[in-house]
Amino acid sequence: MHARTAIRVRALAAALFILASASTAGAEERFIILQSTTSTENSGLFDDLLPRFRADTGIEVRPVIVGTGQALKNAQNGDGDVVLVHAKAAEEEFVAKGYGVERFDVMYNDFVIVGPSSDPAKIKGQKDAAAAMAAIAKSESPFASRADESGTHKKELALWADAAVDVSDASGTWYRETGSGMGATLNLAAATHAYTLTDRSTWISFKNKGDLQILVEGDPRLFNQYGVILVNPERHPRMHAKDGQAFIDWLTGAPGQRAIADFRVDGQQLFYPNAKPTR
Repeated sequence: MHARTAIRVRALAAALFILASASTAGAEERFIILQSTTSTENSGLFDDLLPRFRADTGIEVRPVIVGTGQALKNAQNGDGDVVLVHAKAAEEEFVAKGYGVERFDVMYNDFVIVGPSSDPAKIKGQKDAAAAMAAIAKSESPFASRADESGTHKKELALWADAAVDVSDASGTWYRETGSGMGATLNLAAATHAYTLTDRSTWISFKNKGDLQILVEGDPRLFNQYGVILVNPERHPRMHAKDGQAFIDWLTGAPGQRAIADFRVDGQQLFYPNAKPTR
């Protein structure tokens, strides 16, 4: 073979190899960024759920775990492809303002009020969560708040409003704002014998309960719905819209709903699927 021809052949082969490698790397790097809340991570759900999705689709999910409010802000800024959170009014506003395409129910559980066994506010067994919060405020018993705009914090503020209690006046006294996730807030409550509001999934998974116990549960106002939203690709064209929608379809379809229902910690079901398939 002529030397010049041989050089051209080798150059062409090298170019084809580079293109093939790039194509293979692209296929291997299919992923989405999922903005989600601490309860889905703290409970262990994602450790079980996300590998199943990747096995079925080849798409990796890279979760960013923050409070619901921050997750929505991040997604609004284009720092995510999908949002999975639990503050329905905020989620609907996110979609109404054009930041998300459509919201779908995924699963639910509930919130509980936990506190020390000594129960200084005498709320154990109450079925009215707002009345229990009012009793905590009246007794000025320590209460640990996440104070982070999470779904749990939003629910807590709604309960204070129902109880006609302005906690801003008590900030730094019996009302203690952590600005942290649910695990850190529960740790503070356990260490200081304080009351707090928590989602049941995190509570079941939490190991450092100390003297804390569930004192109030069962009020319909403690219902905790989770929703999933595709970030609007018209606002952020570089997002992974196709793979993000694939995750939503899987999560709200039979495989994802079955995986949610099957997830257990210490034999207890933490989340209850209630999605209507997107397609």
